[in-house]
Amino acid sequence: MTSSTAHGPAPDRTFSPSLRVLLVLAATVVALAGVFFIRDVFGPVALAIVIVIICEPFRRPLDRRGWPAWAGTTAVIVLAYLILLAMAALLWLAGTQFARLIGDLVSEGGLAGTADDVVSWLQTLGLDEEASAAAASVLDPDTLIGIAQSLGSTVLSVATALFFVCAYIIFLAVDASRYRQAPALFGATKGEVLERIARLNTGIRRYYVVNAAFGAVVAIIDGLALWWMGVPAPVVWAILAFVTNFIPNIGFVLGLIPPAILAFVVGGWPLLLGVIAVYCVVNVVLQVLVQPKFVSDAVDLSLTLSFLSVIFWTFIIGPLGAILSIPLTLLARALVLEGDPGSVWLRWLSGDRTAVPAPPAPAAPVAVPARRRKRHLGRRA
Repeated sequence: MTSSTAHGPAPDRTFSPSLRVLLVLAATVVALAGVFFIRDVFGPVALAIVIVIICEPFRRPLDRRGWPAWAGTTAVIVLAYLILLAMAALLWLAGTQFARLIGDLVSEGGLAGTADDVVSWLQTLGLDEEASAAAASVLDPDTLIGIAQSLGSTVLSVATALFFVCAYIIFLAVDASRYRQAPALFGATKGEVLERIARLNTGIRRYYVVNAAFGAVVAIIDGLALWWMGVPAPVVWAILAFVTNFIPNIGFVLGLIPPAILAFVVGGWPLLLGVIAVYCVVNVVLQVLVQPKFVSDAVDLSLTLSFLSVIFWTFIIGPLGAILSIPLTLLARALVLEGDPGSVWLRWLSGDRTAVPAPPAPAAPVAVPARRRKRHLGRRA
């Protein structure tokens, strides 16, 4: 006895497009939730990977000269540690100088007097007393002391994270020496994957080189301008301008607010407007008008995606996500989109200039039956 479905059509086991989208979204949410819960580990590991990627090209001159592999690995580790040491020194200098500055302003009573002046000015504009006090609370001494204390704890947590990064860098640098053999061993079978990894590493290096170059120029100009105008602790704000330059789009605002508030405390409206004018001329021209063009050319990301990636990765892994937002976005695009031939449209939307549709295949010639060809030849004769 045969089954009634033996000769029937095979059931369609493929998912509908809407169901596939829902499954992809569900898997993405689960993966991001896992990253969120292990962000204290994921963030330092991602930072260590980025630093090793940046330092890896310094191994090549040693390899070309025939030096042993351990010498190149040592060079990468030493350079990575120098970068971490410079970062820790900048954070320590900025944190200690800011805490001392706040302590001096509180002891001299300048903050309390400025806060009272702001409340009086806001009340003359028609705001009630509660709204005026709330608007001027940013200048409250207790608030700023709390910010300084939280900054100290943040510096301590960053220093702890850097300690783990130092350990991760050793293992990653050793493995990077081994992974350099991958093109020779698997180039024939995994050439496309290796090309995507190489393109990702190149994009990350270009991004940080461009940001470091522009950040150094902006920090020097801002620091000299603040020193010339008499704003206290110009070195701190120059360091802040350099660090926030690695935060796409909104880094300019984050670097402007603290020195602007301090300028208002020590010099009133004229100094405040002077600081805002300098930052607008220097930072807007370089960071908003010039730098995005170089960054876009370096990493092939749209400005909208760059801005949203800062907010997204900051929410997922904390403040470190603002600095690592572009590399993490590039990694996500390489893993999810670049391996799928049907995602060219999405890659193009993300800013990838190499994502172009394949040219249409030429139409196959239409076969003419032999009887019709003979009839056609007879008519021509």
